[in-house]
Amino acid sequence: MSSTLNRSIVLARRPHGAPVPADFRLEEHAIPAIGRGEVLLRALYLSLDPYMRGRMSDAPSYAAPVEVGAVMVGGTVSRVEESQNGDYAVGDLVVNFGGWQDYSISDGTGLQKLGAMASPSHALGVLGMPGFTAYMGLLEIGQPKAGETVVVAAATGAVGAIVGQIAKIKGCRVVGIAGGADKCAYAVKELCFDACIDHRASDFAEQLAAACAKGIDVYYENVGGAVFDAVLPLLNTAARVPLCGLISQYNATSLPAGPDRLSMLMGTLLKKRIRMQGFIIWDDFGHRYGEFFTAMSQWIAEGKIKYREDVVQGLENAPQAFIGLLEGKNAGKLVVKVAE
Repeated sequence: MSSTLNRSIVLARRPHGAPVPADFRLEEHAIPAIGRGEVLLRALYLSLDPYMRGRMSDAPSYAAPVEVGAVMVGGTVSRVEESQNGDYAVGDLVVNFGGWQDYSISDGTGLQKLGAMASPSHALGVLGMPGFTAYMGLLEIGQPKAGETVVVAAATGAVGAIVGQIAKIKGCRVVGIAGGADKCAYAVKELCFDACIDHRASDFAEQLAAACAKGIDVYYENVGGAVFDAVLPLLNTAARVPLCGLISQYNATSLPAGPDRLSMLMGTLLKKRIRMQGFIIWDDFGHRYGEFFTAMSQWIAEGKIKYREDVVQGLENAPQAFIGLLEGKNAGKLVVKVAE
């Protein structure tokens, strides 16, 4: 081991609104010792994802919050440094939930061996939770059919970019929604979306309507807010809306201003027989990960799926990178390179 210290980033306090650097604290402690049946894991890559904002809050949710003073949660690609577990040898690469720290200990529960992989960080993105979320949400809940119009928000993000490309593989017309001209150009030129609309445009709703002349059959929701307001009237009868996130609302401290639109939403769902279904990927579809991994690996090998990462160097830079993620500053899947 190159160090005798374990750096960790802990939750210093619960954010009010958007997180700021003072909500995090970098600590250093001795590297923990392992016991019988355990392995010591050295984090190589840390995944940063929007769901982490919810875990910083103590509001009721599908998972327990991070306690103040505890290490921030997160998926990691790690290398086995020491082992007293016969299933794992020193040098093995694994995916684990090691959190925002250099070293973690595991008894083997929940570890997934990577084996030989040219780009191990992909196990946190296109071949990991974001890709799995895109695959199951679109295919199982969205059920796209050739010729239908699929709209995806956060279209160049870790999930959205994969959703759009799978929809193209299935023969759909794909319209992305992203923030800024550069992201929209990337969606069309590199990911081969049919169109991409900048949600920051003053006439965003009008542009979206023009791009979806036949309405929207599948809307993959991970943003909410004003984006969904523009999508709702365009949804066709029997449209499907997989709901995996609401990033526009994660920093909200109160309900949005304006009239209560809940009755309009429910009326639209009823009259158009729209199916909107929320899901938590590992809880609802974890048993189908193997199916996803096989399909996605083949698409990547065939050149049907393009993928890009936004790699931040150094664990100490994770808080600022995470703050930027919630502001849409990342380009592709955001990961922190913790060690070589």
